[in-house]
Amino acid sequence: MRLAGKTVVLCVTGGIAAYKAADLTSKLRHAGAAVRVLMTESATQFIAPMTFESLSSNRVVVDTFDRNFAWEVEHVSLAKAADVFVIAPATANVIAKAAHGIADDMVTTTLLATKAPVVIAPAMNTGMYDNPVTQQNLETLRARGFHIVDPAAGRLACGDTGRGKLADTADLIWGVEKAVTPQDLRDRRVLVTAGPTQEALDPVRFLSNHSSGKMGYAVAARAALRGAEVTLVSGPAALGTPQGVRRVDVVSAREMYEAVVSRADAQDIIVKAAAVGDYRPAQTADEKMKKGEGDLSVELTRNPDILAELGRKKRPGQLLCGFAMETQNLLDNASDKLRRKNCDLLVANSLRDKGAGFQTDTNLATLLFADGRRETPPLMPKEELADIILDRLLMLSQSAR
Repeated sequence: MRLAGKTVVLCVTGGIAAYKAADLTSKLRHAGAAVRVLMTESATQFIAPMTFESLSSNRVVVDTFDRNFAWEVEHVSLAKAADVFVIAPATANVIAKAAHGIADDMVTTTLLATKAPVVIAPAMNTGMYDNPVTQQNLETLRARGFHIVDPAAGRLACGDTGRGKLADTADLIWGVEKAVTPQDLRDRRVLVTAGPTQEALDPVRFLSNHSSGKMGYAVAARAALRGAEVTLVSGPAALGTPQGVRRVDVVSAREMYEAVVSRADAQDIIVKAAAVGDYRPAQTADEKMKKGEGDLSVELTRNPDILAELGRKKRPGQLLCGFAMETQNLLDNASDKLRRKNCDLLVANSLRDKGAGFQTDTNLATLLFADGRRETPPLMPKEELADIILDRLLMLSQSAR
C-alpha cells in the first residue's frame, strides 16, 4: 500500500466540497494511511463529524477547547504525529489565514505548529479563486514550500462556471504521495518510452507485440512523483496517463523515433522501456487485403533503431537506460545490447521467468551496468522495480558529476 505507515492529518474546512473529503478519507485509508481529521465549525454545517469518525476510526477534533479528551495539548500532538498535513477543501479564508500566520481555530493552530509537509487543495467560487488576493496568498504558500493541488474547472455549486472545483480524489491522493516522497529528481528532465508499436499491413491489420506498457508507465509515474519533469512517449496502450506526466501518443516505430529523437537532447535521463517493432511491412495496402486461395507472403523492412541512435548521439552527462526482453541466452544477449547501444544501464528480463512477461503487474529483471556490474532484485511489483531503476540512474548521475 502506497501510504502504509504514514499518518495523514486531514483538515476539512467550510465549503460545499466538504462532502468530497469523505471519499478522500476512505481512499487514504485504502492506501494504507492512518487518518486523523480536524474540522472547522463551519465545515460541520456541511457534513457531520460522525461521517469522518466512521471512515477514519478516529475521533474528529473540532473545538480547540474541548475538555473531553485524554490529557495532551491536542493541536501540538497532532502536529507532531502528522507525516503530512492536508487541507481539503481549503477555503479562501483558511488560505488567507495560512499565508499570514493567523491561528484562531483548531485547524490553523495545528497548521502553525506542524513541521510536516503541507498539502492545500483550494475549493471555492471561481471569482474568489481568481481574486488577486487569493492568488497572491497561494503564491506565498508555494514559496514557503506548501504543495498546492490546483482546483479543477467546471460548473460550480453556485451555478458559475470556471476554476474552483475541488480536485479529483485521485489527484489529491497523488498530491499527498508527492508531499511525502523525497524530491530527489527535482529539476531532472526524464523521457520514458512505453508500450508496443503497431505497423500497418492494411487499413485493418497491423504487426505488433504483447507489450502492455505497464513497466514504462510505472517508471514515468514514479519519476514524476519524485519531482522530475517527465515526458512519456507511448505506443497504443490501454493505460491512463500518470499524474504529473506529459504524454505523447504515437503508433508506429517511425513515429516513436521522431517523437523521441526530436526531444532527446533536452533530456537528462532517457528510459527506453517500449517494445518497438524491429520490422514493418515494406508496403502498406491502401485497401483491405482480401483472403485468397493460397498463402500470403509479406516483405518486411527494418525500422529505425531508436536506442542505437540515442546511444550514438548521447551528450555528456546524459544517461541512457535500455530494456531487453529475451527468451534465451538472456545475459549474453543483454550484455551485447548494452555495449552496442552505448547504454549506461540495461534492464534485462526473460519471457520464460514466471511473473516477468508481458501484461503482468510484476517483473523479475537483471540490471546490467556499463562498468560490468550486475544486480538481480527479486520478483516485485513494477512500481518497486521502477524506483530501483531510477535509484540506480540517480546514483550514476551523481557519480558522474
